[in-house]
Amino acid sequence: MPDTANTLPAPTGAAGIIAGPQLADFEAARITVERVVRITPVESSRHIAEVLGAPVYLKCENLQRTGSYKLRGAFNRLSSLSEDERGRGVVAASAGNHAQGVALAARELGIQATIFMPIGVALPKLEATRDYGADVVLRGNVIGETLEAAAAFAVESGAVLIPPFDHPDVVAGQGTLGLEILEQVPDVDTVIVPIGGGGLASGVASAIRQQSQATGRTVRIVGVQAANAAPYPVSLAAGEPVSIPVVPTIADGIAVYRPGDLNFEIIRDTVDEIVTVTEDDVARAIIVLMERAKLVVEPAGAVSVAAILSGAVKADGPTVAILSGGNIDPLLMQRVISHGLAASDRYLTISIMLPDRPGQLARTAELVAAANANVVEVLHTRHGAGREISDVELQLSIETRGPAHKDFVVETLRAAGYDPRIV
Repeated sequence: MPDTANTLPAPTGAAGIIAGPQLADFEAARITVERVVRITPVESSRHIAEVLGAPVYLKCENLQRTGSYKLRGAFNRLSSLSEDERGRGVVAASAGNHAQGVALAARELGIQATIFMPIGVALPKLEATRDYGADVVLRGNVIGETLEAAAAFAVESGAVLIPPFDHPDVVAGQGTLGLEILEQVPDVDTVIVPIGGGGLASGVASAIRQQSQATGRTVRIVGVQAANAAPYPVSLAAGEPVSIPVVPTIADGIAVYRPGDLNFEIIRDTVDEIVTVTEDDVARAIIVLMERAKLVVEPAGAVSVAAILSGAVKADGPTVAILSGGNIDPLLMQRVISHGLAASDRYLTISIMLPDRPGQLARTAELVAAANANVVEVLHTRHGAGREISDVELQLSIETRGPAHKDFVVETLRAAGYDPRIV
């Protein structure tokens, strides 16, 4: 279940003009980005709709060029540069999606791009950024050091620093996604959007709010943050952007310690509610999207679906969940799948103390097989503190079909006289 302590209603319906880009800016940005972006599909999901109790549509920005929505804002920002600025080149700092968006946008516009990335960046992201034609500089062990290096390079070289979210042109570019949603799902009632620094959420929420006001209708906007990196609930409660310590999260694409200034102002006035999701929620959502929707989605891109599956978001009408990206490292995918299966009670590790005599391992394996479960890993050891000299410890990693089947496997072993302990 969601951490409801971090659920915070945001003010809505602010009087006057919304800060940042206006509707005409979003419409102009859409004409600009149409040169490079795809109109990504909207897929319905019966399974997720059954959980929510209302129609659910998935806006698949994981199928966008570069694998995320970031290309929209990057291309719109670079397109607005003067000839002098283009001649000086651009620089950005990113561990992933922003890097690839800026690199491809620069290539399409004939601008030299230098991208600073952390030393430990995932190899697929590094190679993709280079393949788009950017000069990549590895600098810093954490993204903060990488950002500082990029800013210093901008001062020294004169290159234009392209921010990932806190700029009107970036917000306008990301907001083109909101205009697409209104056209593809005309009766949409709720839009669920991931939030990191706030570029996507502020753009989508502002574009939808302004377009909806012009047509006299109301669309509810819900933002989602990872519980381990959620500065927006705290900042909204304080009335200003607040920095927080960020705990490591698999949703690294939205792991920021402070909202963008412009993004905060827009989100405060246009987003109806912000909720948080746990690491287990996100892992389960990735599994559901793979199995039920046949979609590969990165953790940050799956938080919108995680909010539905965890019960953090309730809705009565047609709901659009934005899948903001699909760039997930295969090694991380492997770990996330294992974690997601465990979080869904489909992967069970148990420890059993056995008498050290022949046949015990075979007997326990037969019991597990009789319960229609599959053993995927076995650890059989005589070593360890606190263990009787005549005992051995057996650890079994088992695939199950869900909570009820997991309980059945454990009870089968107990009925046979064993005392299994879930690890």
